[in-house]
Amino acid sequence: MDLKESPSEGSLQPSSIQIFANTSTLHGIRHIFVYGPLTIRRVLWAVAFVGSLGLLLVESSERVSYYFSYQHVTKVDEVVAQSLVFPAVTLCNLNGFRFSRLTTNDLYHAGELLALLDVNLQIPDPHLADPMVLEALRQKANFKHYKPKQFSMLEFLHRVGHDLKDMMLYCKFKGQECGHQDFTTESYRMSNAIEDAILCVTFSLLSVCSMCVQANRGTTECRDK
Repeated sequence: MDLKESPSEGSLQPSSIQIFANTSTLHGIRHIFVYGPLTIRRVLWAVAFVGSLGLLLVESSERVSYYFSYQHVTKVDEVVAQSLVFPAVTLCNLNGFRFSRLTTNDLYHAGELLALLDVNLQIPDPHLADPMVLEALRQKANFKHYKPKQFSMLEFLHRVGHDLKDMMLYCKFKGQECGHQDFTTESYRMSNAIEDAILCVTFSLLSVCSMCVQANRGTTECRDK
């Protein structure tokens, strides 16, 4: 008895693509590669699948091409201003204290904070100091038989801090001369500690306009139109 398969029996075995199509999750492909003869249903599914795939490829290529074209739209509106609002300008002197205004009581309470004295109220590294400054510092830091007085850091700041009247040489804004009275003095802290505070002066347009109004009785010469 011949146990070999006949040609007709072998042709009934599914092909590899039919096996793949029936196990794939790709929508529609299993309706195209089905077991059995070619039918109208298979043709319609094939046309729909190929058409959808073609549309996908065309749209994808168009989007990729659009992306790499780097198209952009820039819209700029230019507005010409007749005048600009002048900001408040603040000036701070990082050398916050005047050595000439220091007293013995100041050095006793704040000498270490000013890095003029050490924790023992002694002059650190005297060989590095200027001879004239060193001599003045030794006189002020002579605490022998000295009785310390009450000390206020805020009072010390305003008394020993730099005065704008001594620093300003000339000031003019929009044709109007200005002076130290047109600046406001405020204390700013470099940190949360009161000992890190310094005096700063602020100049603003409002102070100049106030000066013009008081001087000229209602003039608007230095106000922005």
